[in-house]
Amino acid sequence: MRLLLVVLVTAASLVLPTAVPAGAAGAAGPAAVVSTSPPSITGDPVFGKPLRADPGTWDPADVTLAYRWLRDGEPVRGARERTYRPQLGDLGHRLSVQVVATSADGSRGSAESARTTRVRRAELVNRRPPSVSGTARFGRTLTARAGRWSATPTRVAYEWLRGRAPVPGATGERHEIAPDDVGRAIRVRVTASAPGYLPSTALSDRVPVQHRVDVRRTVTYTVRTRGRITTSLAEFRRQAQETFTDPRGWRGKGVRFRPVADGGSFTLVLAEASTVPSFSSACSVEWSCRVGRYVIINQTRWKTASPAWNRSRLSRRDYRHMVVNHETGHWLGKGHASCPRPGALAPVMMQQSKGTDGCRFNPWPTTSELR
Repeated sequence: MRLLLVVLVTAASLVLPTAVPAGAAGAAGPAAVVSTSPPSITGDPVFGKPLRADPGTWDPADVTLAYRWLRDGEPVRGARERTYRPQLGDLGHRLSVQVVATSADGSRGSAESARTTRVRRAELVNRRPPSVSGTARFGRTLTARAGRWSATPTRVAYEWLRGRAPVPGATGERHEIAPDDVGRAIRVRVTASAPGYLPSTALSDRVPVQHRVDVRRTVTYTVRTRGRITTSLAEFRRQAQETFTDPRGWRGKGVRFRPVADGGSFTLVLAEASTVPSFSSACSVEWSCRVGRYVIINQTRWKTASPAWNRSRLSRRDYRHMVVNHETGHWLGKGHASCPRPGALAPVMMQQSKGTDGCRFNPWPTTSELR
């Protein structure tokens, strides 16, 4: 009896494991979700430009996808959409996207794309060019407008150009027209900057600059000498014409001066000091003079200026402007003027060779003298 019982139990133990309990088919757990081709990123890694994630392919194919963008392998806060625009904090870093795929039974798998190149700054594009407003005449001020850009600039720099060359020191939004601008074309170069963008420049159209007023009268003159001349006559001719042409001078009253070989409306004389009284007893060896059609420049004053002028450490070139303007002003019908108030610019028709009575030395006609 005992032997038979043992055999039966052993046989039963061999048979029972072959039975499969109901519902035991799921005991192995859900199948894994596997990436069969990795995610990728399309688009250039540029500030503000959209990058789009391609999730790749998965097994099984019927999965729900979620995205997480990474900066140098670390999650970017809040960046969980399929499309991502690089931000300021991304500049100089590499981006990648992690895709999480979830199957219908809750199984998950994840995969990460390759990293982009380093995120770089975007180009700031000029949509409407800068412009210049105002009256382009000497004595007036021009104002620059920055134009319109693809992003709102946080900083705008201005550089005014005369022809192709920058105007020294002219870097503001406003530009007071200078004597050297007259007869030239002025434009402004604008450099715009914004966070995340490379600085960008754009140019306005050229604006031709004119004298204060148009020509109202043209006068001609000849150059002559009297006595022994010990300075350069060629330089005298050139510098006198520069004074006549300068927009700060009588040209600002609308008078155009043109040198001629003979005759002319008046005669500009470079005279040895001792010969100046020969034009009139009212003239002195000390100073320049005007008599009738003769505008007489005393050679000594031309060469050395005057003691009062030199005590103020002013340039000889400015003295030459002043003396030509003063004596020509007499020929134009202007009389002597006095200092209007201490600290004001001296009228050019004031006898500045002798002093200014508290005014500031000034080689050019004042605005009131040009009226």
